[in-house]
Amino acid sequence: MKLNELKPAAGAVKVRKRVGRGKGSGMGKTATRGEKGQKSRRGYSAKRGFEGGQMPLVRRLPKRGFTNIFAPIFQEINLTVISSHFADGDTVCLESLRDKKLVSSKIERIVILASGELTRKITVVADRVTKGAREAITALGGTVQEPCDKQAE
Repeated sequence: MKLNELKPAAGAVKVRKRVGRGKGSGMGKTATRGEKGQKSRRGYSAKRGFEGGQMPLVRRLPKRGFTNIFAPIFQEINLTVISSHFADGDTVCLESLRDKKLVSSKIERIVILASGELTRKITVVADRVTKGAREAITALGGTVQEPCDKQAE
């Protein structure tokens, strides 16, 4: 093999499209730009963020902050609320809180907070439990578990 015999692999080199070189080239006259309109004219360059006259995304978004519409909706539940609505041995989970109308149907996850006193032995199935709440629940002989869907992950 010699240097003058080297060739690139088949299909590796693509011939450049030469536009505006007459009718016979198949890309003459309008040079593949179409007939009329801003993009067919000389000197056109697309401005960054320009959306054809539609209000650009940058101007449609609020100036400060952002609310993620896909983020799960949490609700905090205090130990006082649990003590007043649940009996000994009950399981506190999202479904049981919905049944007792303590949580809206829109709520997807719950957080147990340590504010207030816990007077009952309960089982808590929650997405998040604060350190103080966990200690208060286990001190009375209760247990803290993660939801089934979280355990699968």
